[in-house]
Amino acid sequence: MIYALIGILAGVIIGFLLPFTIPVEYTRYTAVVILGIVDALIGAMRAQLSKDKYDPWLFSTGLLFNILLALGITLFGDLLGLDLYLAATVVFTFRIFKNVGVARRTLFDRYVKKGPPHEEPQSRDPL
Repeated sequence: MIYALIGILAGVIIGFLLPFTIPVEYTRYTAVVILGIVDALIGAMRAQLSKDKYDPWLFSTGLLFNILLALGITLFGDLLGLDLYLAATVVFTFRIFKNVGVARRTLFDRYVKKGPPHEEPQSRDPL
């Protein structure tokens, strides 16, 4: 997890130092790619903090799938003359807020209540 944060910080610093501009025609594509990356990163953070197990392979494939799907929807919308990139933006934003909420709840349960994370009751097997 620390390597991911170091990589993000290094990328932000390099991005500010390099004089690179994105053409206006590609701003929609850039926006959905950035939201897809942020969604995958926050989802990985949620999986690390909650009961779910973080899996690098699942993270990598999810990141790639998010980016390709968002780019495909945006391209399809451009071909039809529709703003379909807004659909990807809304979905990614919803997922980001949902994952942040789960991570916040897990951290709250862990550090404020000073107890183990919230566990679901075990089902009783009749056999």
